[in-house]
Amino acid sequence: MLRAGAASPDPLEHWLESVRGTLSTNTERALRADLGIYRLWCERQCLEPWPAQAVPLARFIDSMASDRAPATVRRYVASVAALCRACNWKNPLKSTGVQTALRRMHRRKGRRQTQAQGLTWPLRQTLLSCSGDRLIDDRNRAMLAVAYDALLRRSELVALQVTDLQPEQDGAATLLVRRSKTDQEGHAAALYLAPDTVGMICRWLERSGIRDGYLFRAVGMNGQPGARLHPGQVSRIYKSMAKKAGLAEDLVAGLSGHSTRVGATQDMIASGIELPAILQAGRWKSTAMVNRYGECLMAQRGGSAQLAKLQQRACG
Repeated sequence: MLRAGAASPDPLEHWLESVRGTLSTNTERALRADLGIYRLWCERQCLEPWPAQAVPLARFIDSMASDRAPATVRRYVASVAALCRACNWKNPLKSTGVQTALRRMHRRKGRRQTQAQGLTWPLRQTLLSCSGDRLIDDRNRAMLAVAYDALLRRSELVALQVTDLQPEQDGAATLLVRRSKTDQEGHAAALYLAPDTVGMICRWLERSGIRDGYLFRAVGMNGQPGARLHPGQVSRIYKSMAKKAGLAEDLVAGLSGHSTRVGATQDMIASGIELPAILQAGRWKSTAMVNRYGECLMAQRGGSAQLAKLQQRACG
């Protein structure tokens, strides 16, 4: 496991080159980042990172678990396992030592992931009503409204094209999402946009002069639309809107590019919308994420809550 003196070909680069065009940009970026962290840790420990071995990986898990979230550490390990499969190496993830390190981490820190603050309907309305009259405010309102209606991930939102919007006679529109995290081959999905959201989009397009290309763009200091937005800008835009609305700091800090997706799901659950319709709106194949986003609401409707009402120990 000691580092060899001579340089050897980088298996990560060889793998990524061999699968060029089959991975999304975000997936490739994540793999590079995760495996780069593992490789750097190994180098600092004077260990050879490749092929990945069980003992170093177990030690890596213990080291990372000291100050990083369990979900982050699990992602690192999953990236290492993916490279092992691609290179036909023995997968260290299956070893007793690695599994023990993961269990040790979970017993100490738990498995629960921090969930983004849901941008539910009342918050949506607050952010929209507190925006200004600048061109960038029109863009922000339209982005927020579109992301809420279509339950979009941040990468999907910034990838939208003007031609992906198909107006309907009743003032609503159908939005075509050509690719997504779970649709890398471009089967595409048609999603609903309400008339008020379409109105915000039309105002943005009219004032910006955008006729084709990317639907949402950066707005320069001169007030003119520019290049395509980076996905990382989405959460910053939501936070900026929330700060302008005077919302509490902890609420602002909890917002992310996923907040509209979480909030719209919570609103659907609270409104009694049937599960198949929620799955269609969020393009989920299982109920796992719906249950996670709506766990607090579901607890309020669960057996214990219903029993408490029957026993007249709860209001409603």
